Amino acid sequence: MSNNGSILRFEDVTFKYSAVHTILDEVNFSIRRGAKITLMGQNGAGKSSLFKMIMGELELTDGDIHIAHKASIAMARQVIAHDELDMTLREYFQSQFEETIYDIDPRIDTVLEVVGLEANKEQKLTDFSGGQQARILLASALIQNPDILLLDEPTNNLDSSGIAHLTEFLKNYNKTVLVISHDAEFLNEFSTGVLYLDVRTKTVEQYTGNYHDVIEQIGLRVAKEKRKNAQLEKSIQDKKDKANYFANKGGRLRALAKQMREDVDEFEDNKVDVRQEDKTIRNFIIPHQKDVTGNVMEIRSYTRMKDGKEQSREANIDIRKNHHLRIVGPNGIGKTTLLEKIATEDSGVYAHPDVRIGYYRQDFRGLDFDSTVYDELAKVMPVVDEQKLRSVAAGFLITNDVIKSKIGTLSEGQKGLVAFAQLVLLEPGLLILDEPTNHINFRHLPVIAQALHDYEGGMVVISHDEEFMHDIRIDETFDLAKSK
Repeated sequence: MSNNGSILRFEDVTFKYSAVHTILDEVNFSIRRGAKITLMGQNGAGKSSLFKMIMGELELTDGDIHIAHKASIAMARQVIAHDELDMTLREYFQSQFEETIYDIDPRIDTVLEVVGLEANKEQKLTDFSGGQQARILLASALIQNPDILLLDEPTNNLDSSGIAHLTEFLKNYNKTVLVISHDAEFLNEFSTGVLYLDVRTKTVEQYTGNYHDVIEQIGLRVAKEKRKNAQLEKSIQDKKDKANYFANKGGRLRALAKQMREDVDEFEDNKVDVRQEDKTIRNFIIPHQKDVTGNVMEIRSYTRMKDGKEQSREANIDIRKNHHLRIVGPNGIGKTTLLEKIATEDSGVYAHPDVRIGYYRQDFRGLDFDSTVYDELAKVMPVVDEQKLRSVAAGFLITNDVIKSKIGTLSEGQKGLVAFAQLVLLEPGLLILDEPTNHINFRHLPVIAQALHDYEGGMVVISHDEEFMHDIRIDETFDLAKSK
């Protein structure tokens, strides 16, 4: 395929998961060789599904995807598959190729340097931290040096140095890149255009320019749509008033009233359904458990990884009501391990006997993937109140359709919003948050930051997102790398 230098082209592509669940409807777009494209759209719009279509992992309902002759494709996924976790690092990288690569070690060294990770190739994937696994996933796509590189949320779990490494690599990568990400600053560094997946129309709009340019274009378009609707609304009301007036006069005027009502119907049809992607979750508060006094949690010892070895350390950290603790340190030092210890009240950690703990896990292991959204929300409520449950869910853009769905069918972003809705309904005395910005649409982040800032219970948080953390009150920072 060579269509104006394009390397990838969608031609009348329709994809449906079921008769009532359409992702794409007769979509057309093309991507030129060497383009650096951002794929945008609301959580659940189908961005990751579109990547799977390009990879050939999903069968199209209709239409064709044309890929340039001999063009290779690789995708950096969001998570390592469960059945791959027992592989060694070397085995995992080797598995990315159909044929055996005999000089794989130097290739591994090169891509690990790109993603900023030092690692033993004999180490099993399950032994790496979430942040380290994110870098490995990224490296597993880069090692293939593909003509089309697909990156799905590549900055999740990366610290600032990891993001800087990746940004520099993508700027210099002379092949085609498609990226799904909610990190606006990262995207703006290298984007040459945007594909916008509209969850309402199931179509894809194509924009040219860097990320900030496109956001501005979309904003202007939404404002124009709203102005058009306001003008039509005024005309509709005017026609309705006159139609009602003439209808009451009788005779010929009644026929005129009928014509005016037909005009009203036409005006209604011409109203633009303003895109839903620009919806943000409602402002919310996470109520804190009021019947707990004194310390909600005490940390007296912990373990960390240093120079490849596990070290036990003493600590003297008390988490009280309205006390916000941030844990920092490089990928792999043991931040998530410490949070797990706090959540499970492992040795060296002591919780108030009556405290309810709300734990936001970065991999959503706290959610039952075979359960419905409704059941997962109901099970955390101290007393089930259906009206309250549905009201809170709606605030997190969890519609009536979504609330009946199984957790496993949701996008990662939708799972994140369900997890936050759980925290509101639980009314915890202690919040534990492990990378709460991962997978979340950037429009929602200021709302979430405000809720965490205002939370009056005890809180422990890990996040690499400095802009997000800047908006949250932190009373104490615990650096695992600097602790004695």
